[in-house]
Amino acid sequence: MATVAATGSAQQILNSLGRTDTASEVEDNGQSRFLTLLTTQLKNQDPLNPLDNAEVTSQLAQISTVDGIERLNTMLGQIMQGQQSSEALQAAQLVGRGVLVPGNGLVLTEQGALGGFTLDAGAEDVTVSITDANGLEIANVNLGAHELGTHSFQWDGTAIDGSQAVAGEYLVKVTASSGEDNIGVKALELGQVSSVIRGPTSVDLQVGPLGIFQLSEIQQIL
Repeated sequence: MATVAATGSAQQILNSLGRTDTASEVEDNGQSRFLTLLTTQLKNQDPLNPLDNAEVTSQLAQISTVDGIERLNTMLGQIMQGQQSSEALQAAQLVGRGVLVPGNGLVLTEQGALGGFTLDAGAEDVTVSITDANGLEIANVNLGAHELGTHSFQWDGTAIDGSQAVAGEYLVKVTASSGEDNIGVKALELGQVSSVIRGPTSVDLQVGPLGIFQLSEIQQIL
């Protein structure tokens, strides 16, 4: 996750966007199950051909192994629950904050538009092409050189012909190069965290209408 960046204009852009059931679980005790089976087997064994000590010892060892595995699973479950609680507290602090997540959308408001990108390596030239829903290029912004990592950019709404673009939703395509080599780049979209979702295995964030994202997908906090 990238470091936190404080951007006043980003908050203005965000503001202008306008924006138990309880289940009981019955534990299945493997040790009790094994003891029941072993007791039944001993009761019904052939008196003329009883179980030998080695076989009984082997079955008791299996009981001990299963019990140990269940205790280990319980301990791991408790560790995971503790980790999820910590992540949930972390995520709760992001509610209402602007974040950059993977996506190629860009919303233009009266205050402008804010987006981002992540570079796989340093680039000498980064260009953002902004198009409307029909694929018509509205603006082409040259951002110059940037280092490896995550970066944000702002667009004031100026179109190719110098006019002011209409406020609304646009699409972006980011390209990067260094000399004759193309650099891997991923476009990022601005959204506002609206809620925290605690799932069975992870803590996720609802980023407004953009959808649900994992904490690891948050590339920058604004």
